[in-house]
Amino acid sequence: MSKFKAALLDDNEEQLQLNKKILESIGRLEVVCSCTSAKAFLEDIKTTPPEILFLDLNLGDSYMTGMEMAFHLKLPVLFVSSNTSQYIKEIERLKRDYDLCVDHITKPFTEEEFIKTTQRFLKEVELFKKEEFIHLDFGATKRNKIAINSIVYLSTDKNNGSESNNKQIHFTNRKPENLIDFSFSKMEEKGLLKSQFVTIHKSFRVNAHHIKNYHKKNESIEVDVFSSLGKFESKLLQVSENYQPLVKQFKK
Repeated sequence: MSKFKAALLDDNEEQLQLNKKILESIGRLEVVCSCTSAKAFLEDIKTTPPEILFLDLNLGDSYMTGMEMAFHLKLPVLFVSSNTSQYIKEIERLKRDYDLCVDHITKPFTEEEFIKTTQRFLKEVELFKKEEFIHLDFGATKRNKIAINSIVYLSTDKNNGSESNNKQIHFTNRKPENLIDFSFSKMEEKGLLKSQFVTIHKSFRVNAHHIKNYHKKNESIEVDVFSSLGKFESKLLQVSENYQPLVKQFKK
């Protein structure tokens, strides 16, 4: 059975190391990141993106709270904090609006309580984790099996203009590819639902789950993609005026 890649964030170094030790003892988790500050956390997960999060809520700095981090990353999360009761409304909204597995345990807790809570959380994540695939034709290969959640966005082929049926597709885990004879109007026939892949511009269809930030200053969204150079990087995509109200809903 494969292990979940987990990232831990707690501003108390002693608590962080204890949580890490307990979680690794369960045998179902690989801790790929453990940090005491939100800024360092965001940098570290660029190298090895996690699948689930264990977050403290109040981090003792003004950069970002654990709740803000959860809304930013939109991943299954177990909040490990002393003040979870203050965040019940936000926890409910996180679960409801993004259809995520979300749970919490309130400090102080025993090792046994933490293990049991984590085990129940992992069972829920497994039940929710329904990896869906589609088959797409790229420039050099046909019927490539692609996980839908690995797709960040699709764009028109710049070399052939917006009317071309050739598109470019960008991922979280592989270099961009060219899609052959692919029309935005027939995306749902391919298995890419409009409820998930939103229009932000006539040239872009973006996986709403991967929208990190909305930048009001230049009316653009920020996403993380695997570049053509084989590096994980942030990218800004312009949002047309007609689609700005819709896109802003995803970053409330």
